[in-house]
Amino acid sequence: MIWLDRRLTPLARHLPEPLKAPLRRLVRAAAEAPTAAPAPASLLHAESLPEPAAAEIETVTTGNPAADEAGDAAVDDYAERVRREREIFAGQVDINILPPIFHYWSHTYLRPKLEEFGCANPDEFFANALQAAVQDAQARPARFVSLGAGNCDTEVRVAQILAARGVHDFVLECVDINPLMLERGVALARDSGLSEQIVPLLGDFNAWQAPRRYDAVMANQSLHHVLRLEHLFAAIEDCLQPQGRFVISDMIGRNGHQRWPEALAIVREFWAELPRHYRYHRQLAHQWDEFVDFDCSGEGFEGIRAQDILPLLIERFDFERFFAFANVIDPFIDRGFGGHFDADSARDRDLVDRIHARDEAGLLAGTLKPTHAMAVLRRRPYAGPTQVWRHLTPRHCLRVPD
Repeated sequence: MIWLDRRLTPLARHLPEPLKAPLRRLVRAAAEAPTAAPAPASLLHAESLPEPAAAEIETVTTGNPAADEAGDAAVDDYAERVRREREIFAGQVDINILPPIFHYWSHTYLRPKLEEFGCANPDEFFANALQAAVQDAQARPARFVSLGAGNCDTEVRVAQILAARGVHDFVLECVDINPLMLERGVALARDSGLSEQIVPLLGDFNAWQAPRRYDAVMANQSLHHVLRLEHLFAAIEDCLQPQGRFVISDMIGRNGHQRWPEALAIVREFWAELPRHYRYHRQLAHQWDEFVDFDCSGEGFEGIRAQDILPLLIERFDFERFFAFANVIDPFIDRGFGGHFDADSARDRDLVDRIHARDEAGLLAGTLKPTHAMAVLRRRPYAGPTQVWRHLTPRHCLRVPD
């Protein structure tokens, strides 16, 4: 009865406290009631959805990780965020679609740096680390798990890269909280001939406990959705084999993907150069004549603790590889506004070039801190070298809150 939740939750926020409790109980009862069969794909506005495959998806975790924290209020808030998170991503068949101007920027500026790490894109970054983990594994098949795998599309592409290299002896478990996305993952793995390697599992990484030891754990753009980072990183450390790897690509900027003040000032400086119609936020359907430092964590878990990811990783793991990049450029090339830019326009490319130059100068000088990071992490003690780009070590990239 999601319709009931949608109508009562906004209303309840404005009611006196004595009236909120019965509404909470009503919404909670509706959420826990048996649900009807999923709507047909056509009703979800995603005709490419696969046939439901729930019988093929096991559950690895249950329960509400907020239940032991702060009583009913914490439970209600967590349940609402989970509902919104599932709702936001349920219809997103391809969550990786980015505007052409992003690809202009990434091919021009990001790819040459990635090539110094032996890869051309994030998929190859993951594949290289998992291939090394297969070689180091003490048993066969090598065991991997991806946390927050969504549609499992990245995982399938990584498995395809490994297969093309002749690496087949592995199993990659794919954990996500969204059953609709995992159903797509089952179909994608089946259609790609990788059902033996790709194993979607329904579970909440905020309450995840590893069922076994793993040769590698991967997290692709999922850690910035995690509320209980300390719990998750401890669970990952505990489940890694001694030679295991933790491989990530994620957002490490300010919570909610907001800008820190020093970056916000530069964003607004370049914002003033944009034509007015470029300032229309396509995702939020709103005109931003002045740049709004929007907090994406208000609903769901988007960027909920992004700024804590890097310091907590430094606290618990050692780094084999670390590549951090970008900050000010983000809102100009992302989904909200990037679609207004014409990658074939010399004027638009020039603006992106100038923003990138200012961005990178600040990152190298330490006056700006990166909002993205890719890393291969190891359990301690790790005696090997750490590869970084220039002098951007993990500690150099820390932004301590004011």
